[in-house]
Amino acid sequence: MSARRALVLGGVGVLVTLIAWEVVGRSAFAPPALFPPVSRVAAATAVYAASGELLRDLLASVWRALAGLAIGSIAGVSAGLATGRIAVVRDLASPVLNGIRALPPVALIPLIIVWWGIGNEAKVISISLAVFFPVWVSTDEGARNLARAYVWAATAHGASESEILFRVVLPGSLPFIVAGLRNAVALSFVMVFVSELAGASNGLGYQIAVSHLAYRIDRMMGALAILALCAAVADAALVWCLRRAFPWLLP
Repeated sequence: MSARRALVLGGVGVLVTLIAWEVVGRSAFAPPALFPPVSRVAAATAVYAASGELLRDLLASVWRALAGLAIGSIAGVSAGLATGRIAVVRDLASPVLNGIRALPPVALIPLIIVWWGIGNEAKVISISLAVFFPVWVSTDEGARNLARAYVWAATAHGASESEILFRVVLPGSLPFIVAGLRNAVALSFVMVFVSELAGASNGLGYQIAVSHLAYRIDRMMGALAILALCAAVADAALVWCLRRAFPWLLP
């Protein structure tokens, strides 16, 4: 399927969803206060944007999500290459990392708040920790499953360990790393919402929580839609960059 056709079909799908949302919201199937039609959500979002709060919250949430994504992804790729390539590191670190990975990222937020407070630093750290593990697992699997013939060929031609790591293992692991990164993008926006529920004074997660307390479901759904749109745009931007840098990875 061509990119243009996929874009057109995606647009049609979104349009059908919005029409269905409007019809159900105006019908007797759901109370308007609990399930407002999309037109009411759009009007509430327009007021939210006109007040200047939307831009403030959007910038705060996107900055936190991207900062956590960058830090967690770099750490995850580095750790994955180390555990996937070096047996001693794998034997020492993998049991500990797998044990921590079993904990829900949300469960670590209270501990992070105790250690780092409720500022931006704590939010970025919580996002980074959540992002780290899917990227680490994917990179580790990629490094382990790399065909040994490539490493043997590089070694036979006199390549050093660092050259093998960066010119053989890392490129060979890219399909796995890409899968981990795309999961990490979605997870970063999930975690930015969760982290902003505790002690934040701005951000889309904060706005969703405040709208919930005020029983402004229309405004809450607007903020949720914007958060989802941010995650979709971030994923699309990642795919676009990867296609330009590594065209053989993504069709």
